[in-house]
Amino acid sequence: MEFADRLINWYEKNKRDLPWRHTTDPYKIWLSEIILQQTRVQQGLPYYEKFVANFPTVKDFAAADIDKVLHLWQGLGYYSRARNMHIAANEVMEKWNGQFPDNYKDLLTLKGVGKYTAAAIASFGFKEKVATVDGNVYRVLSRIFDIDHDIASGKGQKVFTEVANELISESSPDIFNQALMEMGAIQCTPKSPRCEDCPFVQECEARIKDIISIRPVKLKKVKVSNRYLQYFVIEHNDRFILKKRAEGDIWTGLYDFPLSETADKPTEFSTGIILENTGLEIHENTIFHKSETFKHLLSHRKLFIEFFHVKLQTQISIPDKHTDYQWMDIEEIKSVGKPIILENYLTKYIY
Repeated sequence: MEFADRLINWYEKNKRDLPWRHTTDPYKIWLSEIILQQTRVQQGLPYYEKFVANFPTVKDFAAADIDKVLHLWQGLGYYSRARNMHIAANEVMEKWNGQFPDNYKDLLTLKGVGKYTAAAIASFGFKEKVATVDGNVYRVLSRIFDIDHDIASGKGQKVFTEVANELISESSPDIFNQALMEMGAIQCTPKSPRCEDCPFVQECEARIKDIISIRPVKLKKVKVSNRYLQYFVIEHNDRFILKKRAEGDIWTGLYDFPLSETADKPTEFSTGIILENTGLEIHENTIFHKSETFKHLLSHRKLFIEFFHVKLQTQISIPDKHTDYQWMDIEEIKSVGKPIILENYLTKYIY
C-alpha cells in the first residue's frame, strides 16, 4: 500500500469530527483556515461557529462593520487576520462577483491568503491537487523521511512542498491534505508522539535513528523585546475615555484607553504623564486605583501593563486634535473590539 493510501486509511479511522470537514463551501473553509492560524482547534472552534452564525455568507461578512468583526475576533489575537479577512471578503464581492476563486493561483490574490491557505481552499473546496504544508506537515514529513532542511528557510519550505506534492493522492487530494495535517496534530505530535500505533512506524527514519526530538529543524529564533504600557482609565459619571488604535501598530482598529508606551520601565505615575502622553489635562481628580502589573506575551513583544483608574469630579474636554478619543459608557465599551488584556482588566475591575 502506497503512502497516500495508508495515510488516508489511518485518517478515516482516527479523524476528529470538525464542522469545516463537512463542507466544500470555500467561504467556510476560508473562515476555518484563517481562524486556526496560530490557534488551537479547541480555542478556534467557538470562534468559527460564532462567525458562521453572524455572517452565514461572504456577502454578509463583506457588508459587516469592521468594528463588529474585531469585536467577534476579540481574544484570538493577531488582529491583522480579522482586518485582512474583511478586506478579502470585499475583494470576493467586488472582483469575483461574490464567488470565491476556484483555483490555487487566483486564491493567492486575496488579501491575507498565503500559499497554505490557498492550497487548503483549493483542495478542500475544489479538489485541486495542491499540497497544504503547515507545521504539522513539516513535522510528519521531516520525521518519516528524515528531512533536515530548516523549515524557517525558503529553501526548506520549498523542499517540503515538493515532497508533499509528490506524495499527494491523485484521486483524493482533499482527504490526503486533511490526513497529513491530522496525523501531525494527533499522532505525530511535537512531544510524546504515538509511535507505537503509527502506520509508518517501520519506515520512520527519525524513529530508527532516534532523532525524533530534533525533527523538524528550525534554526531561526524570534527576538522578543519588552514594552511597558501605562493605561489611564479616566472616568466621569460612569463614562470612560477610549480611543481607537491607528494603523501601523499592534491592535490596529481596536479600542483601548489613552496610554503611555515606553521601551524601558516607566517612572512613577503622575497626572503630568497623562498630559504629556495624551493632551488630557487632569485638574480635580482622585487616583482611585492602580492595578497590578499584567503581563501579555505577543509573538515579538512581552508587554508589562498597568492601569491607573482616575475618577474625575468634573468632566474634562477632549482636545480637538484627538479625534480618535471619545467618551463611552459600559455598554458601548462592551460592544467594541478590545485587546484581550483590556477585557481582562475591565472584567476584574469595571464591569
